[in-house]
Amino acid sequence: MNYLDELNASQREAAEHVEGPMMVIAGAGSGKTRVLTYRIAYLMERGVDAFNILALTFTNKAAKEMKNRIAAIVGDSEAKNISMGTFHSVFAKILRFNSEKLGYPSNFTIYDTQDSRSVIKAVIKEFGLDDKIYKPSSVHGRISSAKNNLISPDAYEANAEIVGEDRMARRPELFRIYKEYDKRCFQSGAMDFDDLLFKTNVLLRDFPDVLNFYQQKFRYILVDEYQDTNYSQYLIVKKLAALYENICVVGDDAQSIYSFRGANIQNILNFKKDYPDYKLYKLEQNYRSTKNIVEAANSIIARNHDQIKKEVWTQNSDGTKINITRCLTDNEEGRVITNKIFDIKKQTGAKYQDFAILYRTNAQSRSFEESLRKLNMPYKIYGGLSFYQRKEIKDLIAYFRLTANPKDEEALKRVINYPKRGIGSTSFDACILAAQQYDVSVWEVISDFQRYPVSIQSAAKNKITDFVTKIRGFALKLDKTQAYDLANEIATSTGILKTLYDDKTPEGVTRYENIQELLAGIKEFSVSQEENTLATLSDFLIDVALLTDADQEKDEDIDKITLMTIHASKGLEFPYVFIVGLEENLFPSQLSLTSRSELEEERRLFYVALTRAEIACNLSYVSSRYRYGQLITAEPSRFIDEIDQQYVHHENRAVQSGGRSLKSFQRPSHYDKPQSRAETGFKMPSKPLRKLSDTTASNSSNSSSENKPLKVGYNVQHERFGKGKVTALEGKSPNQKATVFFPRVGQKTLILRFAKLEILD
Repeated sequence: MNYLDELNASQREAAEHVEGPMMVIAGAGSGKTRVLTYRIAYLMERGVDAFNILALTFTNKAAKEMKNRIAAIVGDSEAKNISMGTFHSVFAKILRFNSEKLGYPSNFTIYDTQDSRSVIKAVIKEFGLDDKIYKPSSVHGRISSAKNNLISPDAYEANAEIVGEDRMARRPELFRIYKEYDKRCFQSGAMDFDDLLFKTNVLLRDFPDVLNFYQQKFRYILVDEYQDTNYSQYLIVKKLAALYENICVVGDDAQSIYSFRGANIQNILNFKKDYPDYKLYKLEQNYRSTKNIVEAANSIIARNHDQIKKEVWTQNSDGTKINITRCLTDNEEGRVITNKIFDIKKQTGAKYQDFAILYRTNAQSRSFEESLRKLNMPYKIYGGLSFYQRKEIKDLIAYFRLTANPKDEEALKRVINYPKRGIGSTSFDACILAAQQYDVSVWEVISDFQRYPVSIQSAAKNKITDFVTKIRGFALKLDKTQAYDLANEIATSTGILKTLYDDKTPEGVTRYENIQELLAGIKEFSVSQEENTLATLSDFLIDVALLTDADQEKDEDIDKITLMTIHASKGLEFPYVFIVGLEENLFPSQLSLTSRSELEEERRLFYVALTRAEIACNLSYVSSRYRYGQLITAEPSRFIDEIDQQYVHHENRAVQSGGRSLKSFQRPSHYDKPQSRAETGFKMPSKPLRKLSDTTASNSSNSSSENKPLKVGYNVQHERFGKGKVTALEGKSPNQKATVFFPRVGQKTLILRFAKLEILD
């Protein structure tokens, strides 16, 4: 059967478009990856040379999947000739090939976020600036934003508006930090992630011959997730496509959720202005979700003003309605959702990997982690410390980086005295100071003490010289030795393996195992390369430096419940999805309520969350939540109201009255009594309770009894914990707390205005 026969009419029409600009608006679950891959295969069948095709994605994982699909159609050898990968990986190769034009070595280091912030932190310290005002993370964010908008250090300093903003933020020296940071990266032969885009723009701008070469080479350009491109990416693609205009962009404006990273939704909304004769294709059939989920998502996104109109539909079954659950606290939310997952798994036989808990912020994971651990249910948190960010892994990779690029100052700082070899910080700081005085790299100083005298003891000089000799020995083998063989030699001869092996603590054993895992990965990388091709350590470093978070997940994590932010969930799908913390000022975020564009992005984020679900979706919110150390009363998110109510089921009907919306319910929701034990999971007291207001409580045994203050030693009744005795009181109204011992559940500390205690004495 012809592979194109697998496509529906809209998909096939897009796949068979050959010449000229085109845009594919692909609704959630509409098969855009299949259209992209089949279009590339179709181009090659029509005689387009694979070497003339450029396909840009946002993860290496997506690029690999697409290339494998294409290989199944056109053959593996031809598929390998396509330039396909992430923006950063493709442009890093272009930069390495043309690095000398920009004054960089071809083996330049790629700094990750941690490396960049380490350099910035050092600059802030040397400038004598307050790191509480000039926070390295904030400064790095400002520099990153400038680069993504193609603002160089000199242009930054010359821009009165930008400098004025920094003054208003009490950071008038930021332009100096940017200039010094840029200078140090250059001296270290290093580029950060933003530089891979910034320097590519500079290369194409300043060297017309290079631009012409790549315009001729990439005659057919395809861009996935176009709504997520920033200004820098947009400009590169526009320059490369300017000669032939055979550009195909695929995306969904309804899923543009990365403005905080610099993504500009206008790139996709204004595509028709850049290419007036473009052809528009819409993929509107959803193959992923039930009708209830699709229609609910449609009713949400329809409220946004800035969008390309489409009608997403599905032939799938209606499915269950979207369930809305109200809980009293975030801890109860964790318990309720965990119990729901347990019940669904038991009833349906689903695997753990079929479930995802999605939240707006990482901090929300705590209550779910605690509840899952109590039930011994395996889970995986995405966005935690990745394998390549662990200390022992970064230590060994720093040796690899230094071998490939001795000028890499961050790598040098990391391993000059690890494992310990008697080179103290005082001696090395003197070398750094000398490098600044002579305006050269630290490596140049420690490689030639005669040319660059440093006032340190001769013993320290000898140890540093021995270290330099060792690194030079590794460097001589870099292009002649297979990656695994050299990596294993470095790990052994530097003493890293022995140091970790000798540490028999549980942590030490884990670190040693992680190093072995890294070496095994390098071995796999070495044997996976093409025949008659030497896979070097430099090649491996390029591969590792460009990994995205989505590329770093391991197979052993497969059958676990997924906990992740909604941002991290984009592009994924799960049979059962739980979207938690749907409260005003949390989701939508309080920071997004100052403009329509920000609120619309939050709504798109909610749309993305809903459309991750295949079979069922549960929304939950709480009546009170601890945020920033304070217990606050929470209000249901406006997004719950915005869903067409025919597609939802409110589990606790007490939250609605006479058809009114959730937000129109006037009394604080923490005073609502749940309908039944089955809905809440906790036992109701045998007699009615009276509210304890601040420091007084009513004796409910007699409606005419006097109010009396709560005291230590009193017996009380709590609607969830049963009978207990007050053991301590602290604080004042309205935040007075009582410590109560309950024989059934142990000691609890309660805020009286929320606790609804009944005095029994």
